[in-house]
Amino acid sequence: MPRVSREQTDRNRLAIEAASAQLFKQHGFNGVSVSDIMASAGLTHGGFYGHFESKDELAAIACTQAFEQSVARWQALNAGQLDEVALIGALADHYLNARQCDEPGLSCPATALATDVARESETKPVRKIYTNGVKALIGVIASFSKTRQTKAARQRTLTRMATLVGALTLARAVRGDPLSDEILTAAREQLRADAQLGL
Repeated sequence: MPRVSREQTDRNRLAIEAASAQLFKQHGFNGVSVSDIMASAGLTHGGFYGHFESKDELAAIACTQAFEQSVARWQALNAGQLDEVALIGALADHYLNARQCDEPGLSCPATALATDVARESETKPVRKIYTNGVKALIGVIASFSKTRQTKAARQRTLTRMATLVGALTLARAVRGDPLSDEILTAAREQLRADAQLGL
């Protein structure tokens, strides 16, 4: 049997990482097996341990990748040099919509993985990676403001992050009921109103 080239090995690893990031966000850490991940990547189960020591190691890598993608998407909102009110509105529209609600596998890991990470032991690497990822997203929200970062500004940033994640989590939990859309709409409108008032 011919040996797999280094380039193909690297492509396989990237495919496993991408598949796991989406599956973990969609189904949670415990709802996905190594076989599921490998099948989604188009590979056989036996090849997994040639790339990763454990599912825990892959979960940490997938979490890192998912947060890097979210940070990049959020930063891209700021490329147009919009003011803070417009940026918060754009972020609210991006984050609090039906697609994000209906497709957790394609959404932000801050919401999609929160419950799973909270259940993980503090010794698991994914806990620290998740925390650092949330801090990075908070940093992006803070960068939307051109004013000096005071204690009040920090509280405002944390409230915005909590509103985004909390609203999407609740809307997703009651998906299929009109309450889901109500929650998303209310949170979007409140974030815009607070930004206009400087809150």
